[in-house]
Amino acid sequence: MFAIFSTFLVAAVSAPGAARAATEEKAPAEFVALKDVAPSILQDMRYHTAHNFIGSKTAGYDEPLCVLTSAAARALARAQQKFLTQGYSLKVYDCYRPQRAVDQFVRWAEDLDDELMKDEFYPRVEKSDLFTDGYIAAKSGHSRGSTVDLTLVELPAATTRPYVPGEKLVPCYAPAEQRFPDNSIDMGTGFDCFDTLSHTLDPRVGEPQSTNRLRLRTALESVGFVNLAEEWWHFTLAAEPFPATYFDFPVSRASLNG
Repeated sequence: MFAIFSTFLVAAVSAPGAARAATEEKAPAEFVALKDVAPSILQDMRYHTAHNFIGSKTAGYDEPLCVLTSAAARALARAQQKFLTQGYSLKVYDCYRPQRAVDQFVRWAEDLDDELMKDEFYPRVEKSDLFTDGYIAAKSGHSRGSTVDLTLVELPAATTRPYVPGEKLVPCYAPAEQRFPDNSIDMGTGFDCFDTLSHTLDPRVGEPQSTNRLRLRTALESVGFVNLAEEWWHFTLAAEPFPATYFDFPVSRASLNG
């Protein structure tokens, strides 16, 4: 997104588009649960938990469920089949994101007194700079339904402990053995790390981290996704079905048709 355009906070691109009414509760028929299309893809839906940059469950994430357009879900399923033959699995952190969640991120960014999760997610960035540096925006590509944040896990997948609210935070760019445990392969930073080290091709990231990032990017590009250069984990389907529409239905089974 930006100068440091980040996806997570809203990986958001303020592109023009038709934002849906905040009261909508049902998704268009083109949306599906990823589990129904690619059940082997692991899910670690961070915005349904308190382990994210705001430190609490996010508005609109009624269930820990990855929802995407059918086109995006089918493309991920193709990538997953390639990775399974190599001994890896995809793991998603975030998929479709309701506009109400994006709105919450904006309100959070405007509250300069709330720095609960700074020590992990943005230790080297002043909160007052989150807008100007491009980490937060009023619109997110995630709300169009074909953008996903994800990583790779070596199989068999190790179990990871849950985040405990209030625990000591470690910078997201610290060595893998020091930062919050994640069963993904080492990508050089944790997910949602507001730092230039998150840039996919940052030259300061050594081996094997840079190789791991390129392994993920190459496979996803081969099935039609485009990587956001500022975030190694952020990918958007190039031929997304809703390139200018931002949705606001909740993340839940009840929101889906059928």
